[in-house]
Amino acid sequence: MRARVRAVLAQTEAEHDVQIVFACESGSRGWGFALPDSDYDVRFLYVHKPEWYLRVESPRDVIEKPVDAELDVCGWEWRKALGLLKRANPTLIDWLDSPVIYQQDEELMADLRAMGDRFFSPERARWHYRSMAHKNFHYYLQSDEVRLKKYFYVLRPLLAVRWIEAGKGAPPMRFDRLLEGTVQAGPLLEDIAELLSAKQRAGEAQFGPRRPVLHAFIEHELTRAEVTLAPPPHKNDDALLDALLFKTVMGKAA
Repeated sequence: MRARVRAVLAQTEAEHDVQIVFACESGSRGWGFALPDSDYDVRFLYVHKPEWYLRVESPRDVIEKPVDAELDVCGWEWRKALGLLKRANPTLIDWLDSPVIYQQDEELMADLRAMGDRFFSPERARWHYRSMAHKNFHYYLQSDEVRLKKYFYVLRPLLAVRWIEAGKGAPPMRFDRLLEGTVQAGPLLEDIAELLSAKQRAGEAQFGPRRPVLHAFIEHELTRAEVTLAPPPHKNDDALLDALLFKTVMGKAA
């Protein structure tokens, strides 16, 4: 499958005349509990040639490949990514911690990760993850029978809120690290472990009864964690982002 992903990325570069500087997993395979039938959620960052940036009207800055049952591929243009980083976008920062990387420019991504730490905003990240948990809980987990995998669409962001509130910085992408750093031994940890085991036995589409311990935890955390969106952090670091944009675009043109 890695060979197929790399082939799709190479085809994307050729079709759009871009260079992909980073490509990773962002879904369950990045979280660390994928099953053989889990799909692949590939996310990437790419750079155009210098002349692309010299236009009055900004062209489209996202590339989305047709989705099939096995593979979902989407990428953001580099200037877009830096703009999102300036606004402390948690999704981009999450990608930078992915344990599954298909390709990357090592030097360039080291620069970007260093800036990710600089621009991380606990307030905006907390709002982002709490909102994600709230939406997924009310969309996926209101029936008596629910898809087991959907619990993790709520648990992961709620544990990310706990991680942030503990002052640990940006939450890790891997669920096991997040769990270890936020949940102590007890009924909740046992129920999550049972859910992980059931998911691994059952597959992606398996339904099961609602789990009272998890529901009680989710409802408590959603009530406790309610927040309003804070403004973007005020940092006078535009020059750093501009320099990285110039270095990347002109360096790839050489």
